[in-house]
Amino acid sequence: MSLNDTLMQDMKTAMKAKDKEALTTIRSLKAAVMNYKIKVGHDLTSDDELTVLSSALKQRKESLEEFTKAGRDDLINQTKNEMKLIEKYMPKQMSKEELEETIKEVGASSKKDFGKVMQALMPKIKGKADGKAASSIVGKKLN
Repeated sequence: MSLNDTLMQDMKTAMKAKDKEALTTIRSLKAAVMNYKIKVGHDLTSDDELTVLSSALKQRKESLEEFTKAGRDDLINQTKNEMKLIEKYMPKQMSKEELEETIKEVGASSKKDFGKVMQALMPKIKGKADGKAASSIVGKKLN
């Protein structure tokens, strides 16, 4: 089932449950999917869908940082709930051990191998791990 179909089903469920917060988030995801589909000019692949979801999640994370700095507790809770809902559509996240396994596969032993590790790691983690977190883990492991 495509992401668009899943979003439609969940949107109907949220309407029936009168869950306005979930409905708003699902509608925004659906709009993002449709906008991306128009942008690329073809039906979305699973990688395209992942790109849209990752972008939406990243936007929420950035907003969360700003709301935290401003002390907006009402918006912090709302944004956290939106992030949980978006994460429901994302694939299972990679563990720290899986990330460290790539370091072993590449045969990296020092900080100068950081680029090689990241080059091998980035295609594997697309949508399955945060790039900043992965970079941090690799950096710490190679030090």
